[in-house]
Amino acid sequence: MKSSAQAAATATPLAAQHREALPATPEALLDAVLAANRGTTNPRLKQILDALLRHLHAFAVEVDLSYQELEVGLDFLVRIGKATGPEKHEGILLADILGLATLVGLIDAKRSLAAGGTEPALIGPFWRAAQPLRENGAPIAAEGTPGERLFVSGRILSLDGEPIANARVETWQASPGGLYENQDPHQEEMNLRGRFQTDADGRFSFHSVRPSGYAVPVDGPCGELLDAQQRAIMRPAHLHFIVMAEGYKTLATQIFDADDPNAYRDVVFGAVGSLLHRFERQSDGSFRLDLDLKLEAGTMRVPMCPLP
Repeated sequence: MKSSAQAAATATPLAAQHREALPATPEALLDAVLAANRGTTNPRLKQILDALLRHLHAFAVEVDLSYQELEVGLDFLVRIGKATGPEKHEGILLADILGLATLVGLIDAKRSLAAGGTEPALIGPFWRAAQPLRENGAPIAAEGTPGERLFVSGRILSLDGEPIANARVETWQASPGGLYENQDPHQEEMNLRGRFQTDADGRFSFHSVRPSGYAVPVDGPCGELLDAQQRAIMRPAHLHFIVMAEGYKTLATQIFDADDPNAYRDVVFGAVGSLLHRFERQSDGSFRLDLDLKLEAGTMRVPMCPLP
């Protein structure tokens, strides 16, 4: 039987033999992790993972991340998933408050914007999959919904100004009380939501109520993050739109009330300049909003819907 000293002497040459192959430094570890990704066969996935790994490792080195801090971060991500449910999608909310959703929308629309297309805005966590199909000119506000009356008239156009017929237009909004109907047991199911189809002139229209700004949900991990950052939590009043038409890239955007006090400090960085509109008061005291939404030619894609 070998003594412990003899065993150590035997083990040392083997350890020395493989020392250079072990990822003993952050640089060597990154090389090893990137090498493990070389077998990824999807080129786009490989590109994304390579970049993610490089930036993730660089981030950990830059901030000198401790293992305790890593555990806190991993727990935060787990709780993001657990906080997602029928009232909101916490993961989408996280992408929103970090500005990531707005950034990706701007990257995706850069060619459209250069040609005069409508600026995008994030979809957010409250779009529902089964929004009711309504006739043009119909109300999306259930009878008895409080608030100032609003009439919306829109056109869906190509970048060169040609009307797009038979486009699918999804719209939804918060109530004057600042809640979407799926958050509020006092609202009728699918209140302030609708799906429309444009006519031969690319037009759609509906009656509603003037929306209100609201605080983003702060009852989950995103609320903890906003509190730690000491950030304001308000969104300015807005209407959501998603437009889909064959032969055109899908547009997700929002139209903001320029008179809202939070119009220039949106917590999710979505209220960009060209999307700020004034809701024009009419002689009968109601409001009117006219808008043109311009789509870039391309392949239509139905976005992932966060709620049933």
